[in-house]
Amino acid sequence: MSGLAGGAVPVVGLWLVQAEPSVRLDAVFATAAHLGGLLAGYGILVMLLLMARVPAIEHGVGADLLARWHARGGRCVLSLCLAHTVLALCAYAAHTGIDLLSAAIDLMGYPGLVAATAGLALLAGVGVTSARAVRRRVRHETWRAVHLLTYSGAGLAFAHQLAGPDLVGGPLAAWLWTMLHTTVGVLLVWYRLVVPVRQALRHSLRVIEVRSESPDVVSVVMQGLALDALRAEPGQFFRWRFLDRRLWRTSLPFSLSAPVRGDTLRITVKACGDHTRRIRRLRPGVRVLATGPFGALTAHRRTRRKVLLLAGGVGITPMRTLFETLPGDPGDLTLLYRAGSADQLVLRQELEAIAGERGAALHFLLGPSDGPFDPLAPRALRNLVPDLHEHDVYLCGPPGMSRAAVTALARAGVPSSRIHTEQFTF
Repeated sequence: MSGLAGGAVPVVGLWLVQAEPSVRLDAVFATAAHLGGLLAGYGILVMLLLMARVPAIEHGVGADLLARWHARGGRCVLSLCLAHTVLALCAYAAHTGIDLLSAAIDLMGYPGLVAATAGLALLAGVGVTSARAVRRRVRHETWRAVHLLTYSGAGLAFAHQLAGPDLVGGPLAAWLWTMLHTTVGVLLVWYRLVVPVRQALRHSLRVIEVRSESPDVVSVVMQGLALDALRAEPGQFFRWRFLDRRLWRTSLPFSLSAPVRGDTLRITVKACGDHTRRIRRLRPGVRVLATGPFGALTAHRRTRRKVLLLAGGVGITPMRTLFETLPGDPGDLTLLYRAGSADQLVLRQELEAIAGERGAALHFLLGPSDGPFDPLAPRALRNLVPDLHEHDVYLCGPPGMSRAAVTALARAGVPSSRIHTEQFTF
């Protein structure tokens, strides 16, 4: 993230080179507006790059962390766009000596200003629908459709920047700005369109079985060709698009719940919304588009011989694959599985079989989250894993449970550098 933030330094340098110091009010507003516009343009590029699904970025950082950076960065970019607009409006009003409303009307007559205003409106719409309070109330398809307007907003903003005073008259700056946009555009098209289509044609994935694991959880087994070429690692996830009439419009992120075996893949899904409930009604033969793998919750993060795997709810899926595949002698691996009751445990027989075969410890932490006893309290964790401070910890579960577990682990003496976590909700 520091590298991306550091990229703003040359942008500020470009502004400084072209800025003309002045104490006139209109000049002060105009200079500040130019800086805000350049930083907003760079910020839009960074936001697009973060969500381009470039494997090197996804694997190195983790998809959930990228999504959080994208959300926070999006708010900053929208604020910069609004600041640029207000400052430019004030600069024009101060220069012409008219009121703000008249200035706004006059500015619409300038080339590119209508397009810039439309771009700002699109980006603002994306920002509004992405706010937590609003997003909870809109369907995922609606949110996604609105979010795709980001590309149109970014294109309109780019056209406005090329016509702006900080790039016009500077061929080198305009060329570099265009190359940056072209590079990000190519990455977006390649990794979000070309690669998924190529993978679909190469691997020809189809559903072969939908197996009930509990009243609200199913496992979907898929078969395909040359799956070893996917290079999927335990702990990673794919974005799945089932070509069923009720599901084809939505790409859903699910972790592998078992290592890739021959020509089969498996995911395990809990019904928690319209789309996940429809997955249990999939029929064998449905074609599947899988994009990935993504995620950094893999063996590469390991720094210690002993490992604690801590899962909550359906977050057990990546932990189950790691439980089976992480190298270790008997006693090196421990899995703690948090659930409200025994009925909510998923893949229990598989976990018990793996623990028996590997000589690994397995504990089910059962009970309501608001109960009198907290099995994730620091003392409770140390009782289950006496040498907890010597472990690497892999963590996956609902957001509330994950936050509580991270706090408890830190209090129990586990350094934050050895707590490896990735949310399974995005």
